[in-house]
Amino acid sequence: MKKLFFTFLFGSMAFSLAAQTQTGDGTRLNQYGMEVNRVPMVAESRDGIMVFESWDQQTRFWFDIRVQLDGAVFFGTKDWMNPIGNNASIRRARLGIKSQINRNWYGEIDTDFTNGFFELKDAIIQFSTCNWEFRAGNFKEEFSMEQLTSSRYLPMMERPMAMSAFAPSRSLGVDAKYRHKWFYGAAGVFFQEVSDFETANWVQDANQDLGRSQGMSYTGRLVFNPFWKDIWRGIHIGGAASHRTPKTSVDPRQLGGFRYDARNSTSINRKKYIDTDRFPNVTDHELLWNVELAGHYRGLRVQAEYVQANNYIKDGTGIVNSVDFSGIKKYTFDGWYAMAGITLFGGEQRYNMGGAKFTQPTRGRSWGDIELLVRYDHLNLNDQNIFGGSGENYTVGLNYYVNDNVKFVLNYQYSKNDRYANGRTRLFSGVTADGTPTTDFRQIAAPKGEGGVRIQMIALRMEIDF
Repeated sequence: MKKLFFTFLFGSMAFSLAAQTQTGDGTRLNQYGMEVNRVPMVAESRDGIMVFESWDQQTRFWFDIRVQLDGAVFFGTKDWMNPIGNNASIRRARLGIKSQINRNWYGEIDTDFTNGFFELKDAIIQFSTCNWEFRAGNFKEEFSMEQLTSSRYLPMMERPMAMSAFAPSRSLGVDAKYRHKWFYGAAGVFFQEVSDFETANWVQDANQDLGRSQGMSYTGRLVFNPFWKDIWRGIHIGGAASHRTPKTSVDPRQLGGFRYDARNSTSINRKKYIDTDRFPNVTDHELLWNVELAGHYRGLRVQAEYVQANNYIKDGTGIVNSVDFSGIKKYTFDGWYAMAGITLFGGEQRYNMGGAKFTQPTRGRSWGDIELLVRYDHLNLNDQNIFGGSGENYTVGLNYYVNDNVKFVLNYQYSKNDRYANGRTRLFSGVTADGTPTTDFRQIAAPKGEGGVRIQMIALRMEIDF
């Protein structure tokens, strides 16, 4: 698939260039025989990114390429626990092409080839004027500061569990953003997720075989930054909300329902201990909301978020997957994280008011800079008669910024789950009175509230952006 994509991409470019012709008076024609406007461009490297720009600076295009290589080892587990394999993987292999057509119009396509599998990320048509920005296509919904932060600028190797479980990511839709001094606001309407072949099949089959609509989301975000004039300090106060009806871009076994889950650590550990299981055809709608607080001063940054998911159950719902929904109006699950970081050699934190999120810090030395971070995050998927489990992570991170394009990330993490975090009864979460491992939290011999898996991890990421 990857080879076919590149063959098609560069073959099309070569054919397009070859098809352009020039008339006797110097007029340039495109492959369709239409006269085209010609704008001379110059090429230059901007912080390691190759950019082609017109002399009047109105038109430019550039590549956005990202490679992240991860490796992780796990230890500290007891003999009865489910073994976790140490491994290495390509976490991201991104290829993006971005173009500012003129002062107002912008386009972008971003793809991912992680571990050899093709996935569409962003496909954007954008119009900007004054302080307004209007987008259409496939892109991230405006929800959660950490979720909206580019993987290029993530402070830790992975986002907190609550963001993975609840925060929406990319969807097909339209939105509008307004930015002015200390204020940032965004609102949009979104439909199904567009990512890969499997997801597309789910949507098409649900339409063709069942006549189901794709489902809709209404998502908005507000942010205030009272120190917007100062680049060296800032306070971020924000929040977001999203009203969501069931989507068809999910496994058919989950249509019209919900499932919340998250991994404790890196994508290398494929086990999802904290998982509510699938409950199809039970959801009327879902309401997500969050609160964002952050600040920075010189090389110091602090950041925290709380997010809550409220899943409203359809009237008349009975027993689904052995769970009785009779008389239950809604389920509430939540999670939060708090993080602090500081550069050790004079670099300063950088905040982008244009997106209301952090970017990469500057470097205080010619050889780069080192950033020390600590984070606590918690996720709870237990409510009423659903026991998806809860867990918490304590993470220490060390980032070495070599230059604008190369970064090394080292994370140590200690994870602690409760007795209900058994991966939908597929993973051991404790032992019985006679020491036998069990996946049934009711048989765990430890005192009430105890039990659950404890995991320690050391992980390393090597990243290059160009």
